[in-house]
Amino acid sequence: MFATVFGGLFIVAALLYFVPTIVAITRHVPNTGSVIVINLFLGWSLIGWIVALAMAVRTRPTTR
Repeated sequence: MFATVFGGLFIVAALLYFVPTIVAITRHVPNTGSVIVINLFLGWSLIGWIVALAMAVRTRPTTR
């Protein structure tokens, strides 16, 4: 029982941690690699996570 609950909480925490990466990949932003690196190495700090999320959701330049 404990292992199931702990495993479920671990998966939820990992998904929340990588929200900026998931957003960047699904939106096909041009700087996806930068978002992944910042999220992976600085995401543990709230500021790094917010920076990665801001990079992932910013407006993409339009191509003509």
